[in-house]
Amino acid sequence: MDPAPAVIQLQDIKRSYVMGEETIQALAGVTLDIMRNDYVAIMGPSGSGKSTLMNILGCLDTPSSGTYVLNGTNVSQMADNELAAVRNKEIGFVFQTFNLLPRSSALENVALPLIYAGKSKAEREAMATRILEGVGLQDRMHHKPNELSGGQRQRVAIARALVNNPSILLADEPTGNLDTRTSQEIMGLFADLHQSGQTIILVTHEEDIAQYAHKIIRLRDGKVESIQINPQPRVAHA
Repeated sequence: MDPAPAVIQLQDIKRSYVMGEETIQALAGVTLDIMRNDYVAIMGPSGSGKSTLMNILGCLDTPSSGTYVLNGTNVSQMADNELAAVRNKEIGFVFQTFNLLPRSSALENVALPLIYAGKSKAEREAMATRILEGVGLQDRMHHKPNELSGGQRQRVAIARALVNNPSILLADEPTGNLDTRTSQEIMGLFADLHQSGQTIILVTHEEDIAQYAHKIIRLRDGKVESIQINPQPRVAHA
C-alpha cells in the first residue's frame, strides 16, 4: 500500500468566467497531486488564479473542464448539494477574517459543523472541548469572540476547521489580520498539526509565511509556474 496516497489529484483543471462580452480564463490547465500529510503553500501574484484554485480545491466552485479527485471521489461536476456534503466531511477551512459567530462562545462556534454532521449535543460538546484543549484554549471555551485576542480567535477558527477530522485543512491568508508574534504562534500550531499527520494547504501572498510550508507551488497566469520542495522550512513554536 502506498504510504502517502494522493489526497488531491487535479488533471488539466480549467476555469473561465464570462464577464459581459469578455471571457476571463482564471485557470488555464492546472495538473497537480497533493499527497496525504503534505504541507503546501500556494503563491502567486494578483490575478494568478490562486483564489480560483482555492475555491475549486475547497469544493466552493467547480472547474469548467478537467478532473478533480478528492480522497478517491471525483468531485469535478458535482451538484451544489453534493459539494456541500463533501466540504463538510473532507475540508476544514481557516479564513483571514476568522468568520466566527459573534454571539456564540468559542465552544459553540467549534461545535457548529457537528450539527450538520448529525452529532448529539453531548457528542458535540465533548468533541469541541477536546479540539479546543488541543489548540490551547481550555480556559477560554466559554468566551465570545470579542473577549478573545486575534490569535485566540484564529485558534478557535482552526479548532472549528478540525472538529470534523477533515482530510485537508485549507487556510486562506490565515495570518493576514495578525501581528508578527501572533502569526508565528499560529504557524507553530500549523506545524504541530502537520506533525500529527494533517494535510495542510496554505494560500498566501507573503513569502515569509510560505516558507513554513514543506512545498511551495507558484502560479502565474492560471498555470503552475513551479513546484519547489522547501529543504529547510521555517520553524515556529505554538
